[in-house]
Amino acid sequence: MDERIGRRFLRTPEASDYLGLSSRTLEKHRTYGTGPVYRKLGGRVVYDLADLSQWADSGLRASTTDPRQGPRPAAPRAEGQYP
Repeated sequence: MDERIGRRFLRTPEASDYLGLSSRTLEKHRTYGTGPVYRKLGGRVVYDLADLSQWADSGLRASTTDPRQGPRPAAPRAEGQYP
């Protein structure tokens, strides 16, 4: 069975709700290249739910003294590669 059938794409307002951010914050992350990877489909910006989760998980910290930096852009997957 094709693994892509279960994929879900969210528009910016839905993606920002999922992440608990404002749409404007997500747009700024997209502009600065610090947000989750996205796609443009027919001129519309959409986010794969798996990419949003991966980007959010990159911000995990064990404590306030954890030396890691903030969330980084999710690495784009090779074409045809699905989680």
